[in-house]
Amino acid sequence: MSHSPFTRLSLFSVFSALCLVPARAEVKLPKVFTPHMVLQREMPVPVWGTAGPGEKVTVAFRDQTLQTEADAQGKWQVKLAPLTAGGPDVLKIGGVSLEDVLVGEVWVGSGQSNMDMLVNAYTQGDAPLAKLAAGAYPHLRFMRRESNSKWEESSPETNAAFSAQLFAFGQALQSKLGVPVGLMVGAVGGTPSGFWLTEDMYRSDAGCQELVAKMAPGYDYEGLSKKYQEAKAVWDAEMVEWKKAAELAKQGGKEAPRAPRAPQGVGKAGEINSGKMGSLFEAFIRPYVGYAIRGVLWDQGESKTNVACVDQLTLMGALINGWRKEWGQDFPFLYVQKPSGGGTAWDLANPINAQAGKFAALPVTVPPEASADYSYELHLKIMRVPNTFMVTSTDLGAGIHPVLKSSYGERGAHVAMGAVYGAKHEIYGPLFSKHRVEGNKVRIQYTHIGKGLEVRHSDKLEGFLIAGADQKFQWADAVIDGDSVLVSCAAVPAPEAVRYAWSTNFPWANLFNKDGLPAQPFRTDGW
Repeated sequence: MSHSPFTRLSLFSVFSALCLVPARAEVKLPKVFTPHMVLQREMPVPVWGTAGPGEKVTVAFRDQTLQTEADAQGKWQVKLAPLTAGGPDVLKIGGVSLEDVLVGEVWVGSGQSNMDMLVNAYTQGDAPLAKLAAGAYPHLRFMRRESNSKWEESSPETNAAFSAQLFAFGQALQSKLGVPVGLMVGAVGGTPSGFWLTEDMYRSDAGCQELVAKMAPGYDYEGLSKKYQEAKAVWDAEMVEWKKAAELAKQGGKEAPRAPRAPQGVGKAGEINSGKMGSLFEAFIRPYVGYAIRGVLWDQGESKTNVACVDQLTLMGALINGWRKEWGQDFPFLYVQKPSGGGTAWDLANPINAQAGKFAALPVTVPPEASADYSYELHLKIMRVPNTFMVTSTDLGAGIHPVLKSSYGERGAHVAMGAVYGAKHEIYGPLFSKHRVEGNKVRIQYTHIGKGLEVRHSDKLEGFLIAGADQKFQWADAVIDGDSVLVSCAAVPAPEAVRYAWSTNFPWANLFNKDGLPAQPFRTDGW
């Protein structure tokens, strides 16, 4: 079939015109925007991505349609006006349609192993968790830490592969609130807090820098470095023998012995001991930054900071404030109390307290103090950071990896409901407020007395220590007097200091509020 010159010219013109139209770059979205996602209710919701420089991008959700233009680097962002809970709906971004999008509450879970370990690792020893994990919750959604992860709907299969504590927390919240809940996890076992904040967050924090300046003159870096090198030399020599032994064992058909663990490096004052500061923040939290969230649930502390001369209290202040600055959002920050367990519980028959220490008689001698850099006192003080709340764990069972993740998740939800969502219940047991010496007695005053102070498991209030100017602590007599406690001891006629539950384990300390929550350890002295 032949074409007239006019036809050929017309086709050529059309083809040439098409070639002059610039190719439109594909709109690309970060990993947090996928089907089944949960958007945060009741606050502006950022939506962002990349496209060709100057390309127009349209975002449509419910009755909102927003348009923007990618900048010279191809970046673009819009903010949806605050949304009401519900769904599912479709979120349209450029030519992409994301189905089954819900609106509700979004929480980020982070920290180390107790936030990282999965449901299927705990169901055998945690019957409540096993029961919850067997269910499907259409309004509960997960975003795992893996770089290729996507939002997933809760099911027995997805539950099993998600953070045990964060799942229990989110399921409890969803049940209590009656709205969709989205959970985003970024946690790695055995990691210090120094890996979870950036270098800039650390260097720009006045508290961290003031502490380093104070501690550095007395910090024997050279001596510690020498000790490390000596230990490393011993270990290297031992490794030669281990390898020989392993080879002989292999030849004899026996299992090779495990090699000893090398000692951790020693850093200069204010410097990270090993690894790179902020490496885990960049890998597992950075992808979430900017996504509208309600808050963060944090469980870490066993691995401390890994920053020489900087304690967990000070570094956590820098981390919390740094995360909020990066997000541009002053969200609530909940953290799980460390160390885990240590005390008894109001009701040992309550499933949430099944692993709590059984009430015990007061020991004859005063117990040794806890480690100064891993103590209840230090971790309690993290609450001083504004809009930060502690998830009490002294009555939930001890151990580096507490067995009942359902208990920790439930307690976290209890705190969130009271601190964040306005539920009218007490979130803490009695917390030391101040003290006053009254002759041969000391009056201890508390906050969070709830429905009132109460002795449990005994007719006698136990767990208080008292000392005079000689700084020798002795067991004290203690009685509840209204909303305070009076502490005394015949052997200490001129008291100067009081301590309560001052040990790593204190199943003999039995002060609670009538809301069923345990009083927390404290001391009035700085000796």
